[in-house]
Amino acid sequence: MTVVENLSKNFEILKNKYVGTGDIDTTRWEFGTNIYRDTLASNIGHRNRLLYMSLALNQTPFETKINFLDKMFCPCGPPPNPEQILKNNQ
Repeated sequence: MTVVENLSKNFEILKNKYVGTGDIDTTRWEFGTNIYRDTLASNIGHRNRLLYMSLALNQTPFETKINFLDKMFCPCGPPPNPEQILKNNQ
């Protein structure tokens, strides 16, 4: 097995393990959406962090959790038009 094949195989393994890392065709909006959703999911999943956030926002932990879940629906706004993406890449 050559070095290039080995690197390619390792890259595929990591890509399957960490889905949100993206690839060559991942747009900036998709990458930002993945990062933001991962951050919100981490805040919801770690109880101490959720309590800290709820204290800082002056809300109950349940309200904070519901707000974070609502933000996960469309965290970075609507997706851009494909024409804008092509224009920005040129």
